Amino acid sequence: MSNQNQNSHLTAIERTSLSYPARILITQKKIKGKVLDFGCGVGKDVELLKEKGFDIAGYDPFYFPEFPTEKYDTILCFYVLNVLLLEEQAEVLMNVSHLLKPTGKAYFAVRRDIQFEGFRMHKIHKKETYQCIIKLPYVSVYKNENCEIYEYESYTSLHKGNTNLSPFLIGEEGRELIVETATVFSFYDKFPVSEGHALIVPKRLVSNYFDLTLKEQTACWIVANKVKSILQGKYNPDGFNIGINVNEAAGQTVWHSHIHIIPRFKGDVENPRGGIRGVIPGKKEY
Repeated sequence: MSNQNQNSHLTAIERTSLSYPARILITQKKIKGKVLDFGCGVGKDVELLKEKGFDIAGYDPFYFPEFPTEKYDTILCFYVLNVLLLEEQAEVLMNVSHLLKPTGKAYFAVRRDIQFEGFRMHKIHKKETYQCIIKLPYVSVYKNENCEIYEYESYTSLHKGNTNLSPFLIGEEGRELIVETATVFSFYDKFPVSEGHALIVPKRLVSNYFDLTLKEQTACWIVANKVKSILQGKYNPDGFNIGINVNEAAGQTVWHSHIHIIPRFKGDVENPRGGIRGVIPGKKEY
């Protein structure tokens, strides 16, 4: 969590009954299989859904800080994003997408009754807490004046085969998603240079990286940092090459801008000296 927003956990509500979004999703029969309540607060929904027979676990960075290691069929994330800063919201979206099974679905409940955005003095705790309005580019499955519930599915599963969105989505076999945010998705390269070779791709179909907006470029690098962390934990490489091919003269062959993150291992080439300079082999040494 950001040092600027240390009190987000104070917004957790201690309830005695099931939360409103949970009741809506039960009615709609959306909660299925192995379930995770991400940002569960004090854990009342987890407790009450267990009593109803659901196979559910809870995670909260303050109250239940042991980060999940499994994949889930359904992930619930209720009223979490509204109390987080932008970079914290991106971290939640990436974590949820990473923890979801390829065929799973996540449900983000957000408040629709917020009067103003920014820091405010919490009425009970008398400490500054943050709140903001959230809009997500996902399907809305419920909305009233107080609450909206979005349904999220993996971008690579939901749009499999849709080359109008991206040439990377070609084929019916799909791509294994690593993480996703509202504007960027990442997956493993179909023809990897090394184990764990990953691509970071903006959802907007732009061929030249430098034609992306600054906001889109920033979002790509937020995802790149997260993917690097995941690859480090999964493959334990000794280094990385990170690069972007811009235009045919620089080797670009897929006309959707993307960042390569290539894990490197000691001994994978005879002489790694020069690294990225090797794009022109004769000038690698200096």
